[in-house]
Amino acid sequence: MTAPALEVSGLAYAYPDGSPALRGVDLRIERGERVALLGPNGAGKTTLVLHLNGILSGGPGEVRVGGRTVGRDSLREVRRLVGIVFQDPDDQLFLPTVAEDVAFGPANLGLRGPALDARVRWALERVGMADAAGRAPHHLSFGQRRRVAVATVLAMEPEVLVLDEPSSNLDPAARRELADILTGLDVTVLMVTHDLPYALQLCPRSVVLSGGRLVADGPTGRLLADTGLLAAHRLELPYGFDPRNLPVSAPVVGDGT
Repeated sequence: MTAPALEVSGLAYAYPDGSPALRGVDLRIERGERVALLGPNGAGKTTLVLHLNGILSGGPGEVRVGGRTVGRDSLREVRRLVGIVFQDPDDQLFLPTVAEDVAFGPANLGLRGPALDARVRWALERVGMADAAGRAPHHLSFGQRRRVAVATVLAMEPEVLVLDEPSSNLDPAARRELADILTGLDVTVLMVTHDLPYALQLCPRSVVLSGGRLVADGPTGRLLADTGLLAAHRLELPYGFDPRNLPVSAPVVGDGT
């Protein structure tokens, strides 16, 4: 059988002062799934994400990516396979041109010449930013910079794309454009978000992390319709928004249905 894209088993972690951040998290995400990671501030979402490609480690439990255990000997490959797009695109864009930023990762893996140029062009085309290759990132709009940040990760040809609050600070048009891009990608997606309608739009499955524990896992529409669950874990829908009245993404393998 094919190994899942991500598998977290008994993962625990404590901050340097001894405060627990994760308390035995178990999570399995199949290849090709789009899953939203929901939870209040301080739930441990960022701590969990940083374990997925070995930025954090050292606690009990295990993380596996495509069957590979995340550890010292596998870090280089795991960090290629798990690409993280951070909330602020300026954390990932630091070179004079868009093309140079997108080329940075593959070049560090040894890609050169026409093969590197083709990879950059392919990644920018996937996010609709090919015409911006020669522009300075700081001359782009925030939404455009976020799309370029996604391209920098896609250029590494990851198997798993982790997005941290991808809809934050985007206007409605930019939100829609990014949603169209993400739903068209042939990768496994884990989206960390407080934007519950965006989770419903993009992710057939959601998991809720609260107090360092996974407290819910199921179809996104069903979880968002559970008012008791939302209230217990400080999750709120926008005023007047009723997930029961809206179409949701088609279910995929492992969506909990």
